[in-house]
Amino acid sequence: MSAKKERRKLDGVLLLDKPPGITSQGAVSRAKRLFGAAKAGHTGTLDPMATGLLPLAFGEATKFAHSLLDADKAYVADVRFGVTTTTGDLEGDVVSTKPVDLDEPRLLNALARFRGEIVQVPPMYSALKHQGKPLYEYARAGTEIVREPRRITIHALELDSFAGDTARIRVWCSKGTYIRVLAEDIGETLGCGATLAALRRTAVGPFSVEAATTLEALEAVPPDERAGALLPADTLVRELPAVALDAGQARRLGLGQSVSGLAAGAGLVRAYGPAGAFLGVCELSTTGVLAPRRLLATS
Repeated sequence: MSAKKERRKLDGVLLLDKPPGITSQGAVSRAKRLFGAAKAGHTGTLDPMATGLLPLAFGEATKFAHSLLDADKAYVADVRFGVTTTTGDLEGDVVSTKPVDLDEPRLLNALARFRGEIVQVPPMYSALKHQGKPLYEYARAGTEIVREPRRITIHALELDSFAGDTARIRVWCSKGTYIRVLAEDIGETLGCGATLAALRRTAVGPFSVEAATTLEALEAVPPDERAGALLPADTLVRELPAVALDAGQARRLGLGQSVSGLAAGAGLVRAYGPAGAFLGVCELSTTGVLAPRRLLATS
């Protein structure tokens, strides 16, 4: 029996263009095998039917994945009018069908109602948990759980194209937004119902799908060269201001100690040691004290 292949310690961020038909965790598993990585995770779930940007964090970069969970996101979605399904997309069973009598001005008027801060009820077919169990497990068992409405923000909602019973929309929204629910709510407003026919995530925070690679492209690269596709761990927190430390300050920080005598600040910062080595995320006070919050492990 062959020995189990040893996983290597690998730190960094992969901008992946997820293919349809696999879960986000399935994409993580495939990427993890391709890199031979010991540790990896995603930064926000995409439904199996959806494609597009799924940033993956490897090793120490997983400590900063929460920054993208909270980030705004952009999507291109195809909405099919006149049909509703159990899941809010075409992968579910059809619940109802209605004739569609829409024109573009009426559709544009409906879209306008969903811009800004709105309330959304999370779908039953979601990974949200109730009493420790994902809602989709209750849904598959035929049990309906009462969900609390959530406030979300639709920063932009534009009509890309419209033909007959299908519209392509572009959405820029806050975290926690379900595009399936948005499609359903638009259809309800129009009186004909709607479901999500296709979904592609085009941006997460500052990252765009144009900069992403695919699993197939990674497979075509020799294994010892694949790490070249990874971005550094501090990519995930690059919106934070940076603070440079000398060797002594960096050493104290690495021991979990606060560092004083810095220029005054207020809030989270990226900390760097000599030669620009990323140390982690810290909090800088108005009195110039730098306190560690989430640091990279050091040998």
